[in-house]
Amino acid sequence: MRRALPLLTLVTLALAPTAPAFAHAHVVSSTPAANAAIAPPKQISVTFSEKLVPAFSKIDVAMVGMNMHVPVKTSVSADGKTLIAVPQGGFMKGSYVINWNAASADGHKTKGAIPFKIK
Repeated sequence: MRRALPLLTLVTLALAPTAPAFAHAHVVSSTPAANAAIAPPKQISVTFSEKLVPAFSKIDVAMVGMNMHVPVKTSVSADGKTLIAVPQGGFMKGSYVINWNAASADGHKTKGAIPFKIK
């Protein structure tokens, strides 16, 4: 009986359903799109494949090659998958980058950058 218990435990563990694997949130779309040349936006958004944790997800907008950041007010959409940034300052003509940080509900953090230009 003593030998059967470890074997039974191994068989039970092998047949037990496993927990689903979680993936990192990745960008599905953005406005402006990567490398777009646009007029100054009234809103910037980055949509992800998973729900985000608002406290650990944000957007920063910076002018490339300058030490200039456009202040933005960041929020998360009602469905929890889109970061929305409303610029609180103006844009000059030039190249910008949307730097985003996102934390998904599984605790994984990701970050990235989306370049765009103001014409």
